[in-house]
Amino acid sequence: MAVNIYTKQDQASGNFNYGEILEKKPIGFPQDGGKLKPYSNLFYWAHAWTPKDKSTIGLHPHQGFEICSFILKGNINHFDTKQNKWIPLSKGDVQIIRSGNGISHAEEINDESEIFQIWFDPDLSQSLKKEASYDDFRSSDFKIFRKKNFTKKIIKGDGSPLQMDSEGVLINEYVFSSGIHSLKIKKGFIHSIFILEGNLENNKKNLSKGTFLCIEGEPVFDFRTKKDLKIFEIISPLKPKYKTYAS
Repeated sequence: MAVNIYTKQDQASGNFNYGEILEKKPIGFPQDGGKLKPYSNLFYWAHAWTPKDKSTIGLHPHQGFEICSFILKGNINHFDTKQNKWIPLSKGDVQIIRSGNGISHAEEINDESEIFQIWFDPDLSQSLKKEASYDDFRSSDFKIFRKKNFTKKIIKGDGSPLQMDSEGVLINEYVFSSGIHSLKIKKGFIHSIFILEGNLENNKKNLSKGTFLCIEGEPVFDFRTKKDLKIFEIISPLKPKYKTYAS
């Protein structure tokens, strides 16, 4: 099984407004200098946070890509030229911008708040011909399955209201209690995992918060944790049926 590990040191760094917003990027832009480049239909993945006070990323344009924001902690406010108003989002909420033939937006990240912003490639040869569209979802909109030793929140998948044009994408958030666990690895897909809280041990390697993993090629990924572990998982096709922008 291929398990590729990218620590915080392997990831690109960024900031806005002279450090008012900080970023680590498991998948950055080519000029960002991180080890991992775009793959599957994942083009960009940034973990952004405000170390202290709120700060705003001003109005800027997007085209083609599906831009998803996942609120991990605190609150943000979002403005875009489709809605033409500021909309608040809180921990657990999700926003998707299908940027299509063009849209501009701005984000205000409140004090001590965190988000993922992830860009998916939905086949730009088609998406660039479509009008931009936009959806917000509250944390309570997503199903949570509770088992004896873990919970699973389905953000994109069976029963989720989140609809995407990007092929074959599934998104989950897990919380595991201490013990030994296994994640099923889908054949023909790559599982991209970010450790949000806690530590996991795999193959005698102890991986901590902020570590990013790419897993593919075997039926299961086995690991153990000594305390509660929270991970964010995206499952996407190894080889999308369409030519991606990165390829």
